[in-house]
Amino acid sequence: MSVLLKTRVTAVGPEVADLAEGGVVILFADGAPPELAEVSILHAMEGKPSDAAPPIGSAIRIGDVSASITGIGDYAWQKVKDIGHVVITFNGSGQVERPGEICASEIDAAELVSALKVGTTITIG
Repeated sequence: MSVLLKTRVTAVGPEVADLAEGGVVILFADGAPPELAEVSILHAMEGKPSDAAPPIGSAIRIGDVSASITGIGDYAWQKVKDIGHVVITFNGSGQVERPGEICASEIDAAELVSALKVGTTITIG
């Protein structure tokens, strides 16, 4: 499968680790308002995201940490394309709670937190 999104972490907000310990990661493209940057991983995309949303089962890689997409909200991929924003919840659920959310398989929270640092590559697909 081809890579649908490739981006690099440019900043990690001070509240990101707490959210990641609970299995939630919020991505926002560089330039997010300060109140959103506090809870977000800011990133710079390498190229444009694909027009097509990733199918269920697609891989999400954050550094060396891997998961599979289990559910995707109706507007999640459009928000990625428009403003580089998405909420990824690593809960293994096939049912998303919010239209801008991607659910993914459960992963080790400590490994996720340690992977979230400036320079880390994030890919979907």
